[in-house]
Amino acid sequence: MASAIAQQTTQSWHVRLRRHLATRVSSLKPPSNAVFENPFRTLALLNRSQWLFFSVAFAGWTWDAFDFFTVSLTASEIAADLNRTVADITWGITLVLMLRSVGAIAFGLLADKYGRKWPFIANCVLFLVLELGTGFVQTYAQFLGVRALFGIAMGGIYGNCAATALEDCPLKARGIISGLLQQGYAFGYLLAVVFNRALTSTTAHGWRSLFWFGAGPPVLIIIFRMCLPETDAYKAQKQLERESRTGAFMQMAKASFKEYWHIMIYLVIIMAGFNFMSHGSQDLYPTMLSVQLEFRADRSTVTMCVANLGAITGGILFGHMSDFIGRRLSIMIACVLGGALIYPWAFVRNDGIMAAVFFLQFMVQGAWGVIPIFLSELSPPALRAFVVGLAYQLGNLASSASSTIEATIGARFPLDSQASSTVKRYDYAKVMAIFMGCVFGYVLVVTFLGPENRSVDMSVGSAFEKDVDEKDVDLEKGGDVQHQENRM
Repeated sequence: MASAIAQQTTQSWHVRLRRHLATRVSSLKPPSNAVFENPFRTLALLNRSQWLFFSVAFAGWTWDAFDFFTVSLTASEIAADLNRTVADITWGITLVLMLRSVGAIAFGLLADKYGRKWPFIANCVLFLVLELGTGFVQTYAQFLGVRALFGIAMGGIYGNCAATALEDCPLKARGIISGLLQQGYAFGYLLAVVFNRALTSTTAHGWRSLFWFGAGPPVLIIIFRMCLPETDAYKAQKQLERESRTGAFMQMAKASFKEYWHIMIYLVIIMAGFNFMSHGSQDLYPTMLSVQLEFRADRSTVTMCVANLGAITGGILFGHMSDFIGRRLSIMIACVLGGALIYPWAFVRNDGIMAAVFFLQFMVQGAWGVIPIFLSELSPPALRAFVVGLAYQLGNLASSASSTIEATIGARFPLDSQASSTVKRYDYAKVMAIFMGCVFGYVLVVTFLGPENRSVDMSVGSAFEKDVDEKDVDLEKGGDVQHQENRM
């Protein structure tokens, strides 16, 4: 009897897998009535409450990025002050990346169980304390300890921000709000660059002033979030728990793991590629500019700012576009166009480098702009903050060695240096071009083979009411672009 059931289950999986693979091309077709709408008209669909939820989520995600980049921007100053090498200080960055997943698990479960509000506030309190603490460290061990704790705090914020901003969002505005939210990270980097230039070299306490300043805005974000209630979607979840005689959250959590485990694995696989895409194109690029191309500090800063402006623009545009042509197709278009831009991005040496870096990051972050809503729609409603945050951070963990891989391979391609120069120069551009070509190809294939759940009902009870394998929509009737599937 047991063997017969196991055989039937295996056959069912084979049928589902064949059906899934057979629809990968047809599911990319946009609906016949797809029209690119005015983004300002789309944004006008949000009411006051929804704008406030988006704004607080954007502020939290932006300052998370600001806090992260303060170390990378001041690594040399911190190293000199603590009598360590820059390589030693970068271990503080590595610790942050390694411990993000811990924060995603802890704060994700708290946000799904107890609400979006108070775990978010706790995250911001940790940002405040740890930014202050970083500014007061006197030893290398203290520095590593504080940054390790910051990694946990940083890992906990992403899933909560995505849930807060998107789960009450109007259906037609999900894509553009997703793009806007994701580019809070690029905006945080821009703010870190600006305030680093304003404070680090102009104040008596140098790099410490930047960290002390970084502890101020979280106070405002905390006050902002305290003035807002829980999202409507989370209120519906609590109502469902009250109506249940047993623990509804635990029931739904167990059911979510049972029904969505393969989707969770897929999300980690695709997020590894996405994080390789961003880290592979960003982390070593400033080193390439300063060492290989010998750009001065001002020119390198301007070039990176242009790159982040391209990132912000691309994320918003592709996020909005995904509402009309689909999440997967938008990501795939960004990967194809990004691949076509690799050569000018890596090998242009004149002023055209500004255009190349703008449009390469336009495509990289264009694909990223779809991610918050792509992950949210595929995640089980009962564990949305947990799954979105954990998938993102596990992908980040997998890609944390991106710059190390590029730098190590780049050392095999030395360039001729002037005899008087003490800095060894390597052809990082060649390695980064090959690396990014492989990453774009990987993300393209994984996205093509994967599922999509655009326009799904993200309310708590929806995931257990329908088998989404049966939710195929007739495209001739103007339905959704894809087979809405949470299970293969």
